[in-house]
Amino acid sequence: MARVQSIPWWWLAAGAAALYLLGRAAPLTPAGWVAGAAYLAVAAALLARGLIRSRAQRFGPANAATAARSALIGLVTALVVTSLSQPVPPQLLVAVAAPALALDAVDGWLARRTHTESAVGARFDMEVDAFALLALSVGAAPLLGWWVLAIGLMRYVFVAAGWVAPWLTAQLPPRYWRKVVTAACGIALVLAASTLLPTPAAALGVAAALALLVESFGRDVIWLAREAARLRSPRSPAGRPARSWAGSARSRRQGRPGTSRNST
Repeated sequence: MARVQSIPWWWLAAGAAALYLLGRAAPLTPAGWVAGAAYLAVAAALLARGLIRSRAQRFGPANAATAARSALIGLVTALVVTSLSQPVPPQLLVAVAAPALALDAVDGWLARRTHTESAVGARFDMEVDAFALLALSVGAAPLLGWWVLAIGLMRYVFVAAGWVAPWLTAQLPPRYWRKVVTAACGIALVLAASTLLPTPAAALGVAAALALLVESFGRDVIWLAREAARLRSPRSPAGRPARSWAGSARSRRQGRPGTSRNST
């Protein structure tokens, strides 16, 4: 019987060590320590469940890159929560967040290069992206206004909407534009939190990123609504596979798993 891949303990050890070193470089508040540690613990638990449920037999280099990015997001979380009650050097936040954003372009490339694409890897990547935007939006909100939280909360609101409207949970066809929008939002939020830009310029950049995110989610909602209506139509050919499954199969042939914004 094939051995199922377990949690890479080096990731947890490295994340805990990095959190300790971060606390030495910039004193964290008790809430910051708790937030950073809690993120690592919850991320590990969710990843363990995903690996077990998928019966993955190999972690792979792409997942290792995502795990490194996830550990950095844990540090960002600790800094952001600390910044809510005491000043945090903006240069330190940028130094931690910038590599996390850069690694987002590496894990997908590694997966395709090493032929180790998997559904659990895609899910891991998506969840890290979503929480990164949430943490960064919380960090930028005190500077620009709490409207910035719309960026970080949008996917989670979409997930909650799927509990009420199950058609929102259908599989979406792959679209590279989603990754571009996520990267744009992350860059805009990091620049805003860094205070490197004048406040009006930072607000304009974040507003533009929010507009892109609304367009991306809106396009997916429209696609899902049309797909649901097509499947309910009595004129829909009997036995014809749904486009959502066709999109998923097509993405597998291209070396990319199908995507769903609503995966919990």
